[in-house]
Amino acid sequence: MINRVVLVGRLTRDPELRTTGSGISVATFTLAVDRQYTNAQGERGADFISCVIWRKAAENFCNFTSKGSLVGIDGRIQTRTYDNKDGQRVYVTEVIVDNFSLLESRKDRETRGQNGGFTPNDNGGFGNSNATSSPNMGQSNQNTPINNQPDTTQDPFAGSGDTIDISDDDLPF
Repeated sequence: MINRVVLVGRLTRDPELRTTGSGISVATFTLAVDRQYTNAQGERGADFISCVIWRKAAENFCNFTSKGSLVGIDGRIQTRTYDNKDGQRVYVTEVIVDNFSLLESRKDRETRGQNGGFTPNDNGGFGNSNATSSPNMGQSNQNTPINNQPDTTQDPFAGSGDTIDISDDDLPF
């Protein structure tokens, strides 16, 4: 059997970190994932997916994400039940997160926070409004110079003046 989920979306609120009675960290959050198609009014719908992440990964996730953060998650779907205070059985379906990736830089996240939740080139986080023809869907184009200034944050060797000598034996392929 296969039970695998891969999602890319934005957090609808700050993740909630709790600790179980036995001292295990657990965080819950909701991920808003845009639908691929638009409705008759040209609006893109979204699905809101409940997610749970455990242990040290939960602590790291809470430390590095906040409302609106663009993240990718990998996990599995799990359904559980419980009886509420009225004695009714409640079914809960959620994604149990195994791995996550932060899909925006800290600079972009801080800029979005200062601009009321949007980056200057924000298209829902997918880098191109025509997602079907975008070769880098889900990734921002951070190598493009802004205001004709080179982006030195991507090249750790920029301005050092040192040349890097790489032989064919150093390459992994």
